[in-house]
Amino acid sequence: MNSFPKKSRPLFWFYVLVTYVILQFVWWTYLMVNLNNEIYYLKTELNLLKGASLDEIVLKGNELQEKLHNRWIMIAGESSVFVALLLFGIFQIRKTFKKDAELAQQQKNFLLSVTHELKSPIASAKLQLQTLEKRDLDRDKQKEIIANAISDTDRLNKLVSTILLAAQIENSIYSTNKEESDLSDYIIRIMNQTMESFNYKQKIVLAIEPKIFMNMDKVNFQSIILNIFENAVKYSSEDSTITVDLKKQNNKIIFRISDEGVGIPEDKKRAVFQKFYRIGNEETRNTKGTGLGLYIVNYLVEQHSGIVSVKDNSPKGSIFEITF
Repeated sequence: MNSFPKKSRPLFWFYVLVTYVILQFVWWTYLMVNLNNEIYYLKTELNLLKGASLDEIVLKGNELQEKLHNRWIMIAGESSVFVALLLFGIFQIRKTFKKDAELAQQQKNFLLSVTHELKSPIASAKLQLQTLEKRDLDRDKQKEIIANAISDTDRLNKLVSTILLAAQIENSIYSTNKEESDLSDYIIRIMNQTMESFNYKQKIVLAIEPKIFMNMDKVNFQSIILNIFENAVKYSSEDSTITVDLKKQNNKIIFRISDEGVGIPEDKKRAVFQKFYRIGNEETRNTKGTGLGLYIVNYLVEQHSGIVSVKDNSPKGSIFEITF
């Protein structure tokens, strides 16, 4: 496990570059002092050679020529290393700026979406309660309005839970509490509760192989199921089919949710699992979301020693597949 945070690497290389520049300055200062000393000694030797023979003068000249050649090689080598490190540092800094700009845009999208997601259920619940307060309604209508208000508060509670879970993951304080459980029964129960609470306009098909057991965190595993399922609902048209499938194959547990929605471009299939990432711009996007759901899914799947991937469905749509 790499103990050096990715976000600190550009800063690390910046310090390496600065340190190298300082060391180069010290080294070149030393070379200049040394060169001055050599020039002094050479002048002294030239004065001594004034009475020397021609062979001695030629021999000394060859020695000086070799020293000069070696000095040029050293200067060329040092300069090449310096330029290479300087270019590498510039590349890393440019890369960091680009990542920071992308992250800033994603965070802007997140703030815009969270603002909308928080305001909508609060405003809706407030309207429901004001209606109860100001109007004399029959018992059935009151129950309907109360149910709608409860649904809005459940939606708000889920959003806050998602943000808190993402914060725990980001700050490395999330911990799992796994136990051997019947995954088949768990998925059926979660899906039935969800379908009873919300009137989905899509056709939901459950294809769950019974008696599949695995070691899992029963508290947070539902986030894997619901985030992928709600993502499928969000991008699927009315009267389309969403299939929730669980089976055991070659000693591996395979969980899939397939939809007939708009699909995901090939170059975005890994990016959708990044924090805050959502396809398009939040100011022009019509679908709801925070860009945290699939990020949480990816993390929780990894905590359960699984792999999540996205495939194209036929004739259209996406298949989110998790292998444990």
